[in-house]
Amino acid sequence: MVAPRYERIVILTGAGVSADSGISTFRDKDGIWAKYDVREVATPEGFARNPLRVHEFYNRRRRDSAGVEPNAAHVALARLEQTHPDVLVVTQNVDALHEAAGSRKLIHMHGELLSALCARCGERHAWHEDMGLETVCPSCHRPGCMRPNVVWFGEMPYRMSEIENALARCDLFVSIGTSGNVYPASGFVAQARAHGARTVELNLEPSSGISHFHEAIQGRASEIVPPFVEQLLRNAELM
Repeated sequence: MVAPRYERIVILTGAGVSADSGISTFRDKDGIWAKYDVREVATPEGFARNPLRVHEFYNRRRRDSAGVEPNAAHVALARLEQTHPDVLVVTQNVDALHEAAGSRKLIHMHGELLSALCARCGERHAWHEDMGLETVCPSCHRPGCMRPNVVWFGEMPYRMSEIENALARCDLFVSIGTSGNVYPASGFVAQARAHGARTVELNLEPSSGISHFHEAIQGRASEIVPPFVEQLLRNAELM
């Protein structure tokens, strides 16, 4: 049997990819949402009620991410991108570990922790420091209008038209380290499969959308992603 060679690959990553680097997941029993009320720190309404609390939450996350290094899963995906002509990584994560590993063709659909958004002028800026009510926008120079450049619950994820176009044309869709519980990312596997793509899940345990995948591999991302990538590259060399 001839090993398959995929021309266009879309990879969706979630919190499980960064967990092995020491970044907390969200929905596990000891994850972030077990410690914080999502309505208070990750919604537009929560920010309107208590912006200081939201800033403190993201300031802490920004500080905690300092010095965190990409793991073997991030490195393997970056290598796949550098070796394969058409790979797109779509991440639900707001950390910068994919970039640190070398990924460049990347969409942060839920925004970026190390970025700030001005609610007045709409400009985005790289941001590594604390942010507060007095923070001034570097573009419009107004205070009190800066917020984390993170997509909150109830807001539209970024670059959805690009993602949907990629799903419609890919022949391999891989979901790594995501629960399958957050819309619209939870629907990506069904979209890709409807357009004829092979679908594979790499996850610590089966996601809620496991029935949509042709193949599933369980384990820690840092342990199962590198050999999966190696197999893809070997298959490409056989053609």
